[in-house]
Amino acid sequence: MQSEGQEGRGWRARGGVSKESGAGPRAGRGRSGESRARRDARRGRARAPAMGPAARLAALLAVLAFRAGDPAEVAARGDTFSALTSVARALAPERRLLGLLRRYLRGEEARLRDLTRFYHKVLSLHEDSATPVSNPLLAFTLIKRLQSDWKNVVHSLEASENIRALKDGYERVEQDLPAFEDLEGAARALMRLQDVYMLNVKGLARGVFQRVTGSAVTDLYSPRRLFSLTGDDCFQVGKVAYDMGDYYHAIPWLEEAVSLFRGSYGEWKTEDEASLEDALDHLAFAYFQAGNVLCALNLSREFLLYSPDNKRVARNVLKYEKLLAESPNQAVAETVMQRPNVPHLQTRDTYEGLCQTLGSQPTHYRIPSLYCSYETSSSPYLLLQPVRKEVIHLEPYVVLYHDFVSDAEAQTIRGLAEPWLQRSVVASGEKQLPVEYRISKSAWLKDTVDPVLVTLDHRIAALTGLDVQPPYAEYLQVVNYGIGGHYEPHFDHATSPSSPLYRMNSGNRVATFMIYLSSVEAGGATAFIYGNFSVPVVKNAALFWWNLHRSGEGDGDTLHAACPVLVGDKWVANKWIHEYGQEFRRPCSSRPED
Repeated sequence: MQSEGQEGRGWRARGGVSKESGAGPRAGRGRSGESRARRDARRGRARAPAMGPAARLAALLAVLAFRAGDPAEVAARGDTFSALTSVARALAPERRLLGLLRRYLRGEEARLRDLTRFYHKVLSLHEDSATPVSNPLLAFTLIKRLQSDWKNVVHSLEASENIRALKDGYERVEQDLPAFEDLEGAARALMRLQDVYMLNVKGLARGVFQRVTGSAVTDLYSPRRLFSLTGDDCFQVGKVAYDMGDYYHAIPWLEEAVSLFRGSYGEWKTEDEASLEDALDHLAFAYFQAGNVLCALNLSREFLLYSPDNKRVARNVLKYEKLLAESPNQAVAETVMQRPNVPHLQTRDTYEGLCQTLGSQPTHYRIPSLYCSYETSSSPYLLLQPVRKEVIHLEPYVVLYHDFVSDAEAQTIRGLAEPWLQRSVVASGEKQLPVEYRISKSAWLKDTVDPVLVTLDHRIAALTGLDVQPPYAEYLQVVNYGIGGHYEPHFDHATSPSSPLYRMNSGNRVATFMIYLSSVEAGGATAFIYGNFSVPVVKNAALFWWNLHRSGEGDGDTLHAACPVLVGDKWVANKWIHEYGQEFRRPCSSRPED
């Protein structure tokens, strides 16, 4: 059973835009075919001819057959981005690929050394003017070289054998590599971080995490080593937004791609998927869709400087010129880009503002009713080792228990959960579905798995005074957040009678006990929307709050969210405690304020 997400489901949807046939580059995984073919021609590469209908059908059936063979494997690969521990595992296949490439390079270096030897051997004969062909030995070797040696050099299989070994090795590793869906998920994560933390795209491309508001620039995180993005990297992020019809995000990323490609034009890189022409093509049409015809015209004209034979873009230029001639005001009108937000999430501004504080609450120190103490809860279990308690907020009542678990316990819990992590889901009616507004993986651990979990349950029970044994509480849920991992505003308690939470026949979730099993460098705070405060990630600490009033009604002030992780690997463990079994531990009350 999972937490329910009441709000925030609409504004992350990216509506598709209907494009006029032939007006812009096609959406999807492909590129601008003409410009890429032109580029490959410059690099001496042959492009595969277009497949006919029969060949396309055969290829489609082959793909469907592969996917039907093991849907779990495909789904797992497509979820790599949703947990950082899965992303970290992707380092292993890349190390294997590096080993393959190293062997390939060594083979090619040996081959090129041998070719260099042959070249200098023949060249020395031509440079020696005293070399007479009248010498029968020299005459023989000349004829042999031209009839045999050169043929062996030109038609040598060594190069093809080297590349074949590299390709075979890649095919063996390929099943362990992230899927295209992971690339899309990672790109959307960068856009999410860009939005929530108001990050500057140019700064991100340089490896700098800066919030820009007007003329003010704030460093949110200073990495020890700057890692910049390439033009192709920026293009891929912009392309994902472009394919969703999200031109608000596509334009700044494609602009940065164009800028970087311009600076390195002519320096082809083997690993790049796109080119300057691709970036110009997509950016021009994105501007057109956004209503900026003049920018679309200028970019299309620049495209034709590099690819003058492209008839589609040439037609677009004529179309844009006609539009500007018919409506001259479009040439000077500024286009205001609106961030996708359909329907509007009422709490979005508050949520993102709380996330931007990164959990900093300086005003709390001036509120006398908020205090710190050593807590025993009158439990013999805690008398010799009381827990450090910090009251964070009163309405809703939220408490932070510092050093609730040790480093060793946190590591053990993470290790127990890691093999069982699966994409997190939320309750949608009677179903449970993975959604874009919750990016993480989770696993459920019974207390019988390890003695550490038994000790943890005893500690939670002693501190809260509640019965935390099933069916009065759920098993421990361990969560690992992914790239930009988050969970938008939601309630932990059920808000619908049809919620799967009621299948336990133990009532609603009366309380939440959440343990931070790791630290993060930036982001990842827990934001309480209506309470208007956020709590930063504090390693080994535990956060506790009541989800229900004593009357059994849900506490609307507990609407909360997990802010996107900006930098770091965030792990939490959730213990959800239900109503039944707590009748004498937390007695009911008819007063709404209790």
